[in-house]
Amino acid sequence: MSNPHKGRSGLDRIVHAAGYSAQGLRSAYATESAFRQEVWLAVLLLPLAPWLGRNWVEVCLLVGSVLLLLIVELLNSAIEAVVDRISFDLHDLSKRAKDYGSAAVLIALLLCALVWGSALWRRWLG
Repeated sequence: MSNPHKGRSGLDRIVHAAGYSAQGLRSAYATESAFRQEVWLAVLLLPLAPWLGRNWVEVCLLVGSVLLLLIVELLNSAIEAVVDRISFDLHDLSKRAKDYGSAAVLIALLLCALVWGSALWRRWLG
């Protein structure tokens, strides 16, 4: 059986996919306080990346670590939404799924802090 929602192709598919992506970003910003905080962190940090990084590789690492954090937060929010859609009942598998998503966000946050901290350390003390 084919999926009735997968009938688009070419430019029409790209336009609709971009619209769904924009809708997802707006929804995450409106409903997820952690995502909103990380967006504002990105607004503060991303303009500093070209100043802090000594070359394009360092700038890419600084920018990439921030974008990765946003990506992981969106995926975590998606996992939470799916689990909540299925049931609000307490269940070990639901808890595990949400805990794994939360752990992924923590690791992405630590990676971001490590990359930015290392660049700042090198800039001022190295």
